[in-house]
Amino acid sequence: MPLWTRTVENGGSRIDVYLAAVGPLSRSAVERLIVQNRVTADGVTAKKKHRVTAGEVIVVDEPDPSPSEALPEDIPLPIVYEDGDLLVIDKPRGLVVHPAPGHGGGTLVNALLAYCGDSLSGVGGVRRPGIVHRLDKDTSGLMVVAKNDVTHTALSAALKKREVSRVYEALARGNIRKDVFTISAPVGRHPSERKKQAVVPGGRDAVTHVKVLARYEGYTHIECRLETGRTHQIRVHLAYIGHPLAGDARYGGRAGELGLDAQCLHARELSFAHPRTGERLCFVSEPPEYFRAALEKIAP
Repeated sequence: MPLWTRTVENGGSRIDVYLAAVGPLSRSAVERLIVQNRVTADGVTAKKKHRVTAGEVIVVDEPDPSPSEALPEDIPLPIVYEDGDLLVIDKPRGLVVHPAPGHGGGTLVNALLAYCGDSLSGVGGVRRPGIVHRLDKDTSGLMVVAKNDVTHTALSAALKKREVSRVYEALARGNIRKDVFTISAPVGRHPSERKKQAVVPGGRDAVTHVKVLARYEGYTHIECRLETGRTHQIRVHLAYIGHPLAGDARYGGRAGELGLDAQCLHARELSFAHPRTGERLCFVSEPPEYFRAALEKIAP
């Protein structure tokens, strides 16, 4: 649903009280949106205790309606590991992870439901059964799927404790001068473009460790190691330092460059302790054809 905006005429009220009085939503609905970081005041994510001031611009990002329960679909699954508790998938580029408005079917979840039947965790709800973490539609690479609630809960906790290692390869625009560095900048919803994330005051802590693998004319081949896992984190962080990912038109790249129709980003490595056995599992997925083809076009 579209954004709605309100310029405050008379200040002093707490923001949840104010929005419930002037807008179409109940106070409880407004409170939920504030908790979900969907309300900003002059571009800054608002907290419930915030008191509005005259002239302040309040923007409310109303969520899309949730789709109905996903249905099984016979879609090929590139499985690199499977046991009774979990799956590791090498997700191809272009595959949406879970149903959402505009993508009601043909997703990884639909494929998992067909392959696993009832043996998927229910922690993610009807939209995201088994999904512990996600990759963007056009980001390829490794992700883990839980087959039961115990595994899902344990993996989610490990992610929060930063005990899951995730390493990506990417192709960034421009020449990055430092060989190794860290980007630490808070990420939250873009204040005016609802489908984008941005580095914003009041956003969630986000840390990306970057290592240069190779430099080419106009591009830099990099490795990104996630310390946190915010939505679009690598794409937002690289754009923030002035080196958006090649092909990533949403965040400053150019659609069509090097034959790319979306970001050049691949989840290459995934490592975690198995929730049941404690064994450290490590997986590697080499960059697929679209990534290699882009590198070939700029290689000397």
